[in-house]
Amino acid sequence: MAGADATPGARLRALIAAAPQDGPVLAPGAYDALTARLVGQAGFDVVYMTGFGTSASLIGRPDVGLLTGTEMADNARRIAAAVDVPVIADADTGYGNAINVGRTVRVYEQAGIAGIQLEDQVTPKKCGHMSGKQVVALPEMIGKIHAAVDARRDPATVVIARTDAAAVDGVDAAIDRAHAFREAGADVLFVEAPTSEADIEKVAGALAATAPLLFNWAEGGRTPPMSLARMRELGFALVLYPIGTLLATTAAVGSLLATIRADGTPAAALSGLPSFDEFTDLIGLPEVQALEQRYTG
Repeated sequence: MAGADATPGARLRALIAAAPQDGPVLAPGAYDALTARLVGQAGFDVVYMTGFGTSASLIGRPDVGLLTGTEMADNARRIAAAVDVPVIADADTGYGNAINVGRTVRVYEQAGIAGIQLEDQVTPKKCGHMSGKQVVALPEMIGKIHAAVDARRDPATVVIARTDAAAVDGVDAAIDRAHAFREAGADVLFVEAPTSEADIEKVAGALAATAPLLFNWAEGGRTPPMSLARMRELGFALVLYPIGTLLATTAAVGSLLATIRADGTPAAALSGLPSFDEFTDLIGLPEVQALEQRYTG
């Protein structure tokens, strides 16, 4: 395992490299610094910055390519600063051509990101589990991967290459693209949104021995859910749970607001919520108070 003083990318690589012995690395999604902090405090080794959740939380709109690279990188910076574990961040299509991808990689590295996820959709992109997706020509995506690899200041930064071709041209075409992505230098392969267990098994059988393979356990999405034991058996090295935190927050806030609307106060809902002191402890108030004592005497 990488030491505590290793770069974020080196720490992530060490976790992925241990997956064949330890099982897949589990990376719940975070859409802001608070959810990232909760993921870290729950004991997970990796945080995933979800583009779907970032779009929903920043602008209240769906993941259809409305956010800019600047907005995504700013969110990535806040998330990385909030936790002590490596962060993988969605970078959509890289926000332009191969030259733009190179700049995106460097900006994400400056934000403290350990791994960057790039996809082969046409701009404006869509969430991988929505209909109507299109993919760019393979040579264009290969150029983007080359640019991402070349742009890294830290050679350990993990480049995750995602293909959405399964929904457009079928699983076999997606597998062919993933092989080409690996040859271009991608560190982790990600075939998005297979829609049956047979397709998942086909993807794993074709790719898991070639490179670390990512499974997107998209809550409520088009890919059927799989047990952790089965994902491990198939050889997946990394598992994302991208929007569970977002969905849970939405349900909880909706329930609280319904109580206030019905009763005029939140009193009936408070027993199910953290207390004020519990919440301020969670977000680090004791640490701040200790520093106040240290620096003010």
